[in-house]
Amino acid sequence: MRRQTAITQLVIALFAAHAATAQVAAAPMDSSLLPGDAVRVLIWREPDLSGEFVIDEKGVVTFPMLGKRDVTNIPLSSLRDKLISEYSVQLRNPSITITPLRRIYVLGEVSKPGLYSVDPTITLAGALALAGGANPTGNLERLRILRNGSVIRKNVSANTSLSAIDIRSADQVFVDRRSWLDRNSTFAASALLSAATLAITLLAR
Repeated sequence: MRRQTAITQLVIALFAAHAATAQVAAAPMDSSLLPGDAVRVLIWREPDLSGEFVIDEKGVVTFPMLGKRDVTNIPLSSLRDKLISEYSVQLRNPSITITPLRRIYVLGEVSKPGLYSVDPTITLAGALALAGGANPTGNLERLRILRNGSVIRKNVSANTSLSAIDIRSADQVFVDRRSWLDRNSTFAASALLSAATLAITLLAR
């Protein structure tokens, strides 16, 4: 009897542990910041304290009035609460919003290639817009994501959100060039038509 009771208790414990694990897995993960990222802090009616702050290689940000703070491995909601608490010493009921920013390179066939700070919730199209969009030779159907010199995603849709591809700071969004035939379709069609006309003329003689 005691053995059966022990087995029953063990089964119940296993089910409880499984349920707890499932709840943790199902809970949405709160993004955290990493070295190389930036964070946009907006404090209502405090423009001198607001701005975009880059996280150094040690995971530290220097905030106006507060000084250096380690912001890595902290959920964004907790970081916001922490800033509100610390700024409350100097400010009355501060209203603060924070936005994580990834600093990525937009390269290839775009109008203004370079380094841009992007909100991970926007799409690849939004990131390309910051770089002036694709130039006339760019192919928006051939987008590649590079990390540390290696291609991690290719032929990505421009409508894909940056968070869906787990974009990270220092990643490169590369717009490939359209093929020669695609770029010169009018010329190719004209040349083909001229060749066909010449062949018909020669055969008619």
